[in-house]
Amino acid sequence: MNKLGIYIHIPFCLSRCRYCGFYSNAMDETSGSLEAQKTYVQWLIGKIRDQGARYGRKYAVDTIFIGGGTPSILSVEMIEAIIGAVRESFAIESGAEITIESNPKTLTPQKLKRYRMAGINRLSIGLQSFDDDILRSLGRAHNVEDFMENYRMARKCGFDNINIDLMFAIPGQTKEQWLATVDRAIELEPEHISFYSLQIEEDTPFYDDYLSGELIPVADDIDREMYHEAISKLKDAGYVHYEISNAAKPGYECRHNLKYWSFDEYLGLGDSASSFMEGIRFTEKPGEEYHENDFDDNTGEFVFTGLRKTEGISKEEFEDRFGRAFWDVYEARRPRIQEFFDSGLLIEEDDVLRLSEEGIDVSNQIMSMFV
Repeated sequence: MNKLGIYIHIPFCLSRCRYCGFYSNAMDETSGSLEAQKTYVQWLIGKIRDQGARYGRKYAVDTIFIGGGTPSILSVEMIEAIIGAVRESFAIESGAEITIESNPKTLTPQKLKRYRMAGINRLSIGLQSFDDDILRSLGRAHNVEDFMENYRMARKCGFDNINIDLMFAIPGQTKEQWLATVDRAIELEPEHISFYSLQIEEDTPFYDDYLSGELIPVADDIDREMYHEAISKLKDAGYVHYEISNAAKPGYECRHNLKYWSFDEYLGLGDSASSFMEGIRFTEKPGEEYHENDFDDNTGEFVFTGLRKTEGISKEEFEDRFGRAFWDVYEARRPRIQEFFDSGLLIEEDDVLRLSEEGIDVSNQIMSMFV
């Protein structure tokens, strides 16, 4: 049976962060109320069963990722019901990686223990910063001590695979503040650390402040210094920088997210969730989309997403998947690509094509050559 990753979207949060452009509903809104959560979970379970009837006999599920939003805002009974519906509808491998995203102030010992009993074996906690002033500027609902309490609690309840989400290039944040956050995260020895540069998204308070001139973005050169110095610290501490924005202790790379970067199939369930199944990309409401990939789509996506991994892509795997040699497909573009080889931003070593660490800074420009 083919392997399948399942993503489940929970669009509820304690409050809406000032920078967030994701689809979610805050608890202080009617759409984020407890009644709305119950209604959504009932609908979601129906969707799980419907898709299980369609795909359940074709695939063995080896990763599940419950994301959001803040899934841990739901009652533990709701999470158990969702996982129970997945187990009833799909064949889940015994060693499957099952992740739940969470934010500080939403976890309790009871929740964590019952997550473990339900089979959840990986916890992702959205910290963003070890500086309370920066957390307030972001509109986060927690402070540093809330995070520390939840992190210690998770360890005590048996979680031995924890990710911490960090954010840099936050307006008003200095490089020293950012590197202090990285140092404190490393001291906790989580198995996985994600680190993202803040992007100012439309239809957010940050975007409005940016347009009015109240918010000044971090300069690009400082952004890049923050990024590369963080990678250096993580590598020195024994973490493997395996994807543009992710580092892990050896063996703890996020197996679910690797599916997105390895052109594997995944099924998205819930509002705004995206899927790639049997050569077709589709997105749930709102904003439903449906696209059947052709050869150019498939080859371009394989290269574009694969170059996000620091190990790059295999030209042999490319040929096995698509029936044509890599440079046979991209020979006409090679003169434009050559400048990236010459500058050392893109590296070709035997079977492998990958970005150098400096090449990551212009990754979108390089990746666009293959789309």
